[in-house]
Amino acid sequence: MASSHGPSVKDDETYEALRDKGASKEKAARIANAQASEDQDPSAKGGSAKAYEDWSKADLYDRARELDIEGRSYMSKSELIDALRNH
Repeated sequence: MASSHGPSVKDDETYEALRDKGASKEKAARIANAQASEDQDPSAKGGSAKAYEDWSKADLYDRARELDIEGRSYMSKSELIDALRNH
């Protein structure tokens, strides 16, 4: 049985499974909470934004800065894409 991760995590079992697979605490909590909500469907396709590969390096850098991804100044375009996808 999953232990309680506090009131900010709505689905402890999903949270623990994601953490065991290597997801960050933030990412695991987002997904676990989305699955616990009847208003959200985390497995459904998201919005209509362009794929990261279609973004300019400057746009990727700006998004990485918004998310406070460390080391972004030294990353190539492909490294920025990977960092954004795994944030």
